[in-house]
Amino acid sequence: MVKVLKEEQDRTGIRLLWGTANLFTHPRFAQGAATGCNADVFAYAAAQVKKAMEVTHELGGAGYTFWGGREGYSTLLNTDMKRELDHLAAFLHMAVDYKKKIGFKGQFYIEPKPKEPTKHQYDSDAAACLNFLREYGLIDHFKLNLETNHATLAGHTMQHELEVAAVAGRLGSIDANTGDTLLGWDTDQFPTDIYLAAQVMLTILKAGGFTTGGLNFDAKVRRESFEPEDLFYAHIGAMDAMARGLKIVAAIRQDGRLADFVKHRYASWDSGIGRTIEGGKAGFKELEAYLLKKGEAQTSSSGRQEFLENLINEFI
Repeated sequence: MVKVLKEEQDRTGIRLLWGTANLFTHPRFAQGAATGCNADVFAYAAAQVKKAMEVTHELGGAGYTFWGGREGYSTLLNTDMKRELDHLAAFLHMAVDYKKKIGFKGQFYIEPKPKEPTKHQYDSDAAACLNFLREYGLIDHFKLNLETNHATLAGHTMQHELEVAAVAGRLGSIDANTGDTLLGWDTDQFPTDIYLAAQVMLTILKAGGFTTGGLNFDAKVRRESFEPEDLFYAHIGAMDAMARGLKIVAAIRQDGRLADFVKHRYASWDSGIGRTIEGGKAGFKELEAYLLKKGEAQTSSSGRQEFLENLINEFI
């Protein structure tokens, strides 16, 4: 398979965005892979990831994604959470070590997902992943590959997940799909919502664009769409939606009103007591003295949410 893929890459010029391994479909992973209660399953998962990393490296992959479909629990009555988290960290450290051994230079990603098939997965959202990576000394080796449908299942918007990753400097790549908000599972639909595309691009451009990764359509057509041409409609529509979102946000940024509003809203932090606080030169005692002298806190200006929503509509 690797030989055939390399030949097709040479023929088409298409590169590999990232590789991965399926550690959840087979019954051996029913109770987890790296977090499973059976050491043999852990070893099998390690061997599978080793091979997948080697293949990704041989095909010139730009990254490698860990998506722990069953790294979690169904009930805490039979779960040693601390031990499972320690095992997951050990597994990822092994991957980091092997990456160095084979000379793979691609970016490592973790893909957050809150549930389904397990009740709770340890990589439940961006914040949980970042906390885990910091706690176990892995933060410098991983970024996040964020998926819209997973954000929905976690009770977040995709823009929220992107912002959480971006402010931590860990925004890596995106599974550009969407889900049905009325359904509680992963429907993996191609993105066609222009508002969603614009929200995604707002954060991506604010963060400086992609430095690794890109937009990957981890998506499929609906069951009723069973003819080959439906897949073409889906891909073309999704690409157009994301491109339209990019154009919209480029126009918003060139216009400048949104950025100016946010800058003005936080203006009190750019001078006076705000700058003193951000500079680490004030504590509770100094702030009490400041307010006793001032008498009352200055009232914040309106958030103007309705105006800003209208502003986005103007460009869409």
